Amino acid sequence: MTEGVIKIVLIGAGMFGGDVHARAFADVQRNGIAGILARLGMDDFVRDVAPVRFELVGIATRTQASAQRATTAYQERTGHRPEAYFGDTPWQDAMRAHPDLDVVAVATPDHLHTQVILDALERGCHVITEKPMCLDVAEADRIIAQSVARDRIVAVDMHKRYDPDHLRVRDEIRHRIGDPVYGRAILEEPLEVSTSTFKWAEQSDPFSYVGPHWTDLFYHYYHSKPVSLTAVGQKKRLIRDGINAYDAVQVRVEFENGMSITFQNHWITPEDFEGNVNQEHEIVGTEGKVESDQQYRGFRYWYKDGGFHSANNHFTRDVARPDGSKAYVGYGTDSIVAGLLAAVRVKYFGASLKELEGTYPTAEEGRITVAIVHAARIVRDRNFQYQQEGKFPAVTAGFGKDGITIIDPYRVHSDPEKVFERIYEKAI
Repeated sequence: MTEGVIKIVLIGAGMFGGDVHARAFADVQRNGIAGILARLGMDDFVRDVAPVRFELVGIATRTQASAQRATTAYQERTGHRPEAYFGDTPWQDAMRAHPDLDVVAVATPDHLHTQVILDALERGCHVITEKPMCLDVAEADRIIAQSVARDRIVAVDMHKRYDPDHLRVRDEIRHRIGDPVYGRAILEEPLEVSTSTFKWAEQSDPFSYVGPHWTDLFYHYYHSKPVSLTAVGQKKRLIRDGINAYDAVQVRVEFENGMSITFQNHWITPEDFEGNVNQEHEIVGTEGKVESDQQYRGFRYWYKDGGFHSANNHFTRDVARPDGSKAYVGYGTDSIVAGLLAAVRVKYFGASLKELEGTYPTAEEGRITVAIVHAARIVRDRNFQYQQEGKFPAVTAGFGKDGITIIDPYRVHSDPEKVFERIYEKAI
């Protein structure tokens, strides 16, 4: 048994950072991670890591008000108040203030992940980042190279892997339904996410934001890489609020193993929808089919003046302790804990990145999703432009050993050398 401490800084305390990340760190600061590891199938490490302590030493956000709110909330849960950092590059201040920092948790807006991750790795810190790891494949490769050079993990929060229903699909059902033929995945977010919760909707889109959950899950199921995709998007609802962002995006990906998966995402669900989000996926195989509805799991309720609701009690839930405080339990925090365990194993048990493969969602796995998001963004924008011009959406993308190629037939007359345009030249 090894005694020690893992020091953490949280960068970003918005909807996910201030809730899921902060509460996960509060629980491990109070009681360590040993009690959670059986959920991950990692209970063989319980005795070894039980004495390791965790401390959230800082929370960094854009504004002073948000940093103070987050540190106050953390103190109320744990009795410990992390340092508050704020400004344009608050993570740099936090890292300078804590030269013995072990883990940097990145929960900034999607388009701001890369620099925080690279700065953390440069200082020798492990990283746990929200999905997607980044939005550009070249950036993903820089992150991976720095991770290897520094011998530090980059864990991507792909929590859908840990949903008990998805574990059943991965470990049993997918083997019973034969070779995958086609499937679909839906994740639809409420309108408030794109209009008020996030101020950066114009720098992202619903597929880049939540599509990575599903692209990663299908890769996790089958370990099959993409070979081509097409994508389209619509701008109708958010434009009314002065937000020049996509309401919805649909992406169809063909994979090496022959399966064709359609990913459908939007963030315009009306506020009176019965659940937090609408989400489901299905896979049709040569010998059967699996359907998994993550929004409606059979738990529904309604009451006077309260409306009709359904709830996903598997994602996160409060569990009362004898002293009246509440533990935060569910697959929503499992991949964060998996990343923390990997950091502990590197620091105190000398584990290599190679040894840790398969125990947490890695940067190399995250690169597959980044490649899909990167290509889909370009294809979607081209197709949207052509549709505005009255043309049909004919642009596609191809993936392979020679990188990513955008196929745009409309360039045959204007720029024929770029009908097949290589936007990235390393193997996917």
